[in-house]
Amino acid sequence: MSEIVNAFLLVFAALFPVVNPLGSAPIFLSLTADCTAQQRDRFAFGVAINGFFLLLGSLLFGSEILEFFGLTVPVVRVAGGLLVAAMGWKLLNDNNEPPEHREVKEEARATGIGDSFYPLTLPLTVGPGSISVALTIGTRRPEGEPLSQTTLVIAAAVIGLLAIAVTIYLSYRFAGPLARVLGNAGINVLVRLSAFILTCIGIQIAWSGLSVLVAGLGH
Repeated sequence: MSEIVNAFLLVFAALFPVVNPLGSAPIFLSLTADCTAQQRDRFAFGVAINGFFLLLGSLLFGSEILEFFGLTVPVVRVAGGLLVAAMGWKLLNDNNEPPEHREVKEEARATGIGDSFYPLTLPLTVGPGSISVALTIGTRRPEGEPLSQTTLVIAAAVIGLLAIAVTIYLSYRFAGPLARVLGNAGINVLVRLSAFILTCIGIQIAWSGLSVLVAGLGH
């Protein structure tokens, strides 16, 4: 049971600050300013669904793709963990609007919002950073465990992704009231706290891979 709970918490806590639906909600609101409430609701639902499947594919099949290129799981854990920790550190110390948000705004103004996938899902909500975090978490799937136990852990991770999708939908669907209630200060505090947790998770993932590599030196 503890492994199942840990899998859920790991996925949710690691992806929440990178996906950052609360921080992206004002951007979503500005990009859909000319839309009706029904259209904004439809866009929010579409972004949540698209984001879920993008992250699910990265979580389940990312490690297999890397192994296809000859990269071992411990090495991927070290590199991915360091990348996750670096993302958390950057979010923890970044005082300005992320450059990818500025790029999305400029692109959206030039081309308009045609559907919920681009640019609302990719890259505004689920960008390269989110995909790389999901891929790194996928390398932590239990090995040598009974099939039933492994299935439960994977199911818990998928539920964690569903929780992320729900937060995306709620943050975007109620972007206006959310921005008024939390304010910039409230959103900033929540994002910074999540970023600190993300940094710790990245170090833990890197350490798990490094431990395996160091243990292999004796052989």
